[in-house]
Amino acid sequence: MSAHPLATASGTERAPHTPAIIFRNVSRFYGDVLGVNRVNLSIGPGITSLVGPNGSGKSTLMNLMAGLIQPSEGLVEVMGISPRDPERLFRVLGYCTQFDSFPRGMTGFQFVRSTLRFHGLSVAHAEARAWEAIQRVRLEDAAHRKVGAYSKGMRQRIRLAQALAHRPRVVVLDEPLNGLDPMARAETIAIFKALGAEGLFVIVSSHILHEVDEISDRVILINQGYILAEGEIRGVRSEVTHQPAQILVRCGNRRALAQHMMGHPTVVEARLLPDDASVLFRASDADQFYAAFQAAVLALKLEVQQLRPTDEDADSLYQYLIGETGGVS
Repeated sequence: MSAHPLATASGTERAPHTPAIIFRNVSRFYGDVLGVNRVNLSIGPGITSLVGPNGSGKSTLMNLMAGLIQPSEGLVEVMGISPRDPERLFRVLGYCTQFDSFPRGMTGFQFVRSTLRFHGLSVAHAEARAWEAIQRVRLEDAAHRKVGAYSKGMRQRIRLAQALAHRPRVVVLDEPLNGLDPMARAETIAIFKALGAEGLFVIVSSHILHEVDEISDRVILINQGYILAEGEIRGVRSEVTHQPAQILVRCGNRRALAQHMMGHPTVVEARLLPDDASVLFRASDADQFYAAFQAAVLALKLEVQQLRPTDEDADSLYQYLIGETGGVS
């Protein structure tokens, strides 16, 4: 998929590093029910994951981006385009919903091609783009079968092909990994990473948190309509100062290391794990811990097999921010 200039509403090019999906003080209410409240976001290129339990506001944010609903208050812009202008918006945005419905009797190829015809492409051009998208999601062999005979995972992938076929700059994907078997999931994640590497804006919602950690350049944590935190996972973790950092170490003579490190003021706990080689540290300041750890390794002449944080992931961050209640399912 080739790169395209980042067009603004005026038709001029936008610098690639400029945030292109903007929420300014956006709220959305459904009668008396809160969808999202006072959201301010600037989302740049790469893969951004929306993380939260069902009903947290993820789909509301996506529907606002896609213009399927309008804000009760505030302003949304996508590539400088208001979602209130759907004809211009859908030239730059592709949307893959989680809803599993298709026109009756259509083949996968017909489904993708028919969408392209709405973009004003000639028949030949639409067919070429449809095949390009179908090949990208690896459904060539099933392209001329009716979608009604597809498995759930195949239907998920043909929706992704439809969202990508017109080569959008922004791709909004609502729970795109649902229903995929492990091989198809790995292939789809590879597609997302490639899109992000090409400079597209890929917005993904998910409640499968180990997948979020694998694919995301940044995360937006949302609960009950409010944005809890946003940014790179490690950067968000550094802002959670009320919870000690957890660091796992595998090394020789772990008891000597634990005793040595417990003398440092930043170390809250050193727990020997049952595997006879690991110790789990909890530290109030991760940077100070790592500096003290390096000095301890040199002083004790230790051989270290592993050193890694255990709570720089979406699941830990979410639980730190909202507690055990209301967690991601």
